[in-house]
Amino acid sequence: MKKFMNRAETLVAESLAGLVAAHERLVTFGADGKFIRRRSLRPGKVSLISGGGAGHEPMHVGFVGRGMLDAACTGHVFTSPTPDQIVAAIRETDGGEGCLLIVKNYDGDVMNFEMAAELVAAEHRIATVIVRDDVNPGGSKRSQGRRGVAGTLVFEKLLGAAAEVGWRLDELSTLGEGLNDRIRTVGVSLSGVTVPETERETFVLNEDEMEMGVGIHGEPGRARLKFATADEIVGVMLEAILSDLTPNRGDTLLLFINGFGGTPVSELYLAYNSAQTRLQNLGVTVARSLVGTYVTSLDMAGLSITVAGLEERELSLWDAPVDTAALRWGG
Repeated sequence: MKKFMNRAETLVAESLAGLVAAHERLVTFGADGKFIRRRSLRPGKVSLISGGGAGHEPMHVGFVGRGMLDAACTGHVFTSPTPDQIVAAIRETDGGEGCLLIVKNYDGDVMNFEMAAELVAAEHRIATVIVRDDVNPGGSKRSQGRRGVAGTLVFEKLLGAAAEVGWRLDELSTLGEGLNDRIRTVGVSLSGVTVPETERETFVLNEDEMEMGVGIHGEPGRARLKFATADEIVGVMLEAILSDLTPNRGDTLLLFINGFGGTPVSELYLAYNSAQTRLQNLGVTVARSLVGTYVTSLDMAGLSITVAGLEERELSLWDAPVDTAALRWGG
């Protein structure tokens, strides 16, 4: 296995150090290097904290900054951050209005963020939004129910924008819970993931196979299908999404095509073209779009499609200025 690393056990720490050095205008390490936070914290706003295992970059550390997260906690590759990391982030970033924890629905993440919230309950007001955007209601060995996958980016952007303009903790929590009914994601992979510590692929496919419904930890999906054309693959993915969302003609949608780490940008835009055409033919409006490699699974060759039904105020939150290492637009 060839990786640009020194040792597997130092990969995460050295990568985070590089991110902070490259984006020192935006971010810095928190207490004892346990997490990454905004360099300039804003008193008087709700603090947004998220995190998860390494291997998904630029999520979550790349989304720390104005208009998104105040802090992100990173564990080892595909391993949840520890409660003490999360507690440190809460204590350092809470400016008096409380903290909203944005947590992907994986057992380890949910358990550790819940434990951290309990440890500081006497000192801080805490609310938690569990992200459940995966189309697969059965979850996997790592989760109960729908997993939190690439749609987590949409949660962090919308909630981050709302917090930036002064929404209260209860308002943010209500918005986040409502989004779970209107955001769906499905992923497909052409290969497994090579985990640095084990140097093994998480699953192996034949040349004529693809894995449909994969998560973001290299876990297998819900079906192993024969490889097909891009249009056919996108059609299967959208069918799974739209069977859940069932948009009406005239609805406004966000379409997000995400690369898992090993897929060329040209192929992501090809998939976007195919998905947008299909949605427009159904009479729904693709009002906003995002294409790129944002929520990865190390070196997985694959992509995910996220469709979000957004109301007018949420479109405004999506358009609001954001200034992070991985997302940047507006004034």
